Amino acid sequence: MRVIRTLNQAKKMDREKFKIPRSVQQAIPIQRIWQDGIFQVGNKFSKSFRFSDINYSIASKADKTEMFLDYSELLNALDSGASAKITLNNRRINKEEFEESLLIPMKGDGLDGYREEYNEMLLSKVSGTNNSIQQERYLTISVHKKNVDEARTYFARVGTDIVTHLAKLSSVAEELDAEERLQIFRDFFRAEQPQCYPFDLKAFARKGSSFKNWICPDSMEFHKDYFKLDERYGQVLYMQDYASYIKDDMVSELCDLSRDLMLSIDILPVPTDEAVKEIQNRLLGVETNVTNWQRRQNANNNFSAVVPYDMELQRKETKEMLDDLTTRDQRMMFGLLTMVHMADSKEQLESDTETLLSVARKHLCQMSVLKWQQADGMNTVLPYGLRRIHTLRTLTTESTAVLIPFHTQEIMQPGGIYYGQNAVSKNMIVADRRKLLNGNSFRLGVSGSGKSFSAKEEIVDLALSTEDDILILDPESEFTSLVEALDGEVIHISATSDTHLNALDMDAAYGDDKNPLIEKSEFILSLFEQLVGAGNLSAKEKSILDRCTADVYREYIRGGFRGQVPTLKDLYRELMAQPEEEARGLALSSELFINGSLNTFAQPTNVDTKSRIIDYDIRELGEQLMPLGMLVTLDSIFNRVIQNWKKGKTTWIFADEFYLLFQYQYSADFFYRLYKRIRKYYGFVTGLTQNVEELLKSDTARLMLANSEFLILLNQSSTDREELARLLNISDNQLSYITNVGAGHGLIRCSGNLVPFENTFPKNTKLFELMSTSAGDFRGKK
Repeated sequence: MRVIRTLNQAKKMDREKFKIPRSVQQAIPIQRIWQDGIFQVGNKFSKSFRFSDINYSIASKADKTEMFLDYSELLNALDSGASAKITLNNRRINKEEFEESLLIPMKGDGLDGYREEYNEMLLSKVSGTNNSIQQERYLTISVHKKNVDEARTYFARVGTDIVTHLAKLSSVAEELDAEERLQIFRDFFRAEQPQCYPFDLKAFARKGSSFKNWICPDSMEFHKDYFKLDERYGQVLYMQDYASYIKDDMVSELCDLSRDLMLSIDILPVPTDEAVKEIQNRLLGVETNVTNWQRRQNANNNFSAVVPYDMELQRKETKEMLDDLTTRDQRMMFGLLTMVHMADSKEQLESDTETLLSVARKHLCQMSVLKWQQADGMNTVLPYGLRRIHTLRTLTTESTAVLIPFHTQEIMQPGGIYYGQNAVSKNMIVADRRKLLNGNSFRLGVSGSGKSFSAKEEIVDLALSTEDDILILDPESEFTSLVEALDGEVIHISATSDTHLNALDMDAAYGDDKNPLIEKSEFILSLFEQLVGAGNLSAKEKSILDRCTADVYREYIRGGFRGQVPTLKDLYRELMAQPEEEARGLALSSELFINGSLNTFAQPTNVDTKSRIIDYDIRELGEQLMPLGMLVTLDSIFNRVIQNWKKGKTTWIFADEFYLLFQYQYSADFFYRLYKRIRKYYGFVTGLTQNVEELLKSDTARLMLANSEFLILLNQSSTDREELARLLNISDNQLSYITNVGAGHGLIRCSGNLVPFENTFPKNTKLFELMSTSAGDFRGKK
């Protein structure tokens, strides 16, 4: 039969001359490696691709079906001239290194008490979860070619197809180079040994040393049903018997064990024409058997006999298989599922094996331990691209796709900030907004959902672990106590406040331009437009304002930006001194805000605007002063960003009750410009609001929200949920995580990944008291 011939041909080409390895290096079947990640293993060349997880487990039924069909398309696209291996790798992370990357070091600056509390909270989240296990996914393609150049051309073509099909699943795929591939094997063979130096292929070649020395363990021992790598025990299992119906979560359940383990699914696609001929031959054989049986019954005068059940079932299944291949876009493929797991003791190994076998039994499948084939089994599981176990099972595309290697997305970016725990896997969510294309963020949720608490938690982490500047626009006096506790400066801005912010503050670093006066002149034009109404300034009035601005700053600039900074009172006097009638009109229009009762921005600044953490408290501004106050505050914030940029320093901006900014045209336009440009100034904007519907009335705000790569969505009202679902393409199943949930629960959207999360903080801490709006709340209410 042709299919058997195809399989026999694959076995024949894979066959190697058996040699007893005399060293651990010889036990590793890699023969040659190239810098671009192509390995020669046995008689084949192989290349691996790493691909990211997707949110399969929390997807709706319709979305799951779509993902399943897209994954089936990927399997259908596999070339019949090659074999594929999908590998899930549970890799243990070095706990000390993991904690070191996450915990905040002490600085002796009076804030170490808060650092200790924060570190204790982080450690409590690490223990009892799978954070010490990181799961990675690989797809390894292996093919027989005459030389590496032919193989390279083949992998370039196939690699494009793989990346494209995985992108359709929202999974990001990347080719692995030689160092990245070898790192997989080093982590498996030498998990207990810290890496002293990175792999350098050229350095190894110069020394005449084999690359295998970098990955191989000190010893390997293979026994009847287990093996030892140094002091660790391992065992290889394989799927001996498959159920007629398998649930799509079996693979993820097998990999739930918090141990070093690998699970591989080997796939050998069969050319469709050969598969069809084979099934037709099988069907012909079944029909012949049925005809012969009926002839025998007729000979015995038994004309009413029903065809036996097993024959009828065989006929039905063969017809279905033929129908799958000819009309339902299915392919025939040979499949093999193997897995290897590691433990620190023989007892632990046996206990884990029983757990894995029981998981398989739960799905009506039979897994077994390989006897006398542990070495071949290990080489089959590891992503070399080899298949040395031949217990293959005939499958269709769909029955292969049921062994789907996806579960739930994780967000774990080294060097990032802790934002909570994955609601599905309970793993920590650590994200680094600096690494995103657009690190700006929104936090959206109803009152009491925990927006302020979440933002304060991020501020605490930034304040305690970095030297970055933090600027807060605070319309509700939410952040005052926290900023004071972190040794920041609170600027209370109101008509009656003793603190003043000079609208004409300017130093040599003002603005993005070489001439700071040009930027300041534009600001003053905007300020007067705010006073007299947008579009109401004539060309003559603009010219007068520009002239007066230059006159007011002349002496200050000549003095090297030292001495007394001009104020709006100086500008008022300059306007009154001008001969034009329009100048006096401008002075009169601004008199309330310069010499009148709302003159808080017309006096010299008397607060520390150079502090690392500043809270601009604008709660008491009032309706009349709010537009002007917002403008002056935003000008101060933007110029701090520019000054920090020139020093190479990062600035984080937090704007509470973000919808208020869009009630005034100038502040809405300013924030949109800032949002688009701030990335190049090493800055990041975070907007918080409970009035999502109000915010989404602004097209500008909708655009900002849709383009944000980092969003935290907490409990939402029904109307807001519908709007967000349309804007961000959130499924009904995912919406359940922001529907009637407790404070601190919701969805995090990071770089296209949408992950459900939960976040709690120990109540009996000083930090909780500072971050919680009300001492009686579990979370801060906003």
